[in-house]
Amino acid sequence: MDLSAVYSRELDGEPLTLAPSGWTYGDTFVLYDKESRSLWYPDGKGLLAIDGPHAGKRLPEIGHEDTSWYLWEKAHPKTRIAD
Repeated sequence: MDLSAVYSRELDGEPLTLAPSGWTYGDTFVLYDKESRSLWYPDGKGLLAIDGPHAGKRLPEIGHEDTSWYLWEKAHPKTRIAD
């Protein structure tokens, strides 16, 4: 079961600050960006803006690796966790 996704937060060369909106759509959490308050929904091709000034725009999904901390630390022993 694939329960993780990573998305770009850059739109038109500017970074967006994404946060949970508190809304759900089709049993999926909806995010919003703090800059424009547009709502973003993961549609399988990325994050699609479904409402607000960015409606119809998309943030692409970025490739990522699902792993455990044990396997990650073994492969990347210099990784440190920030407190």
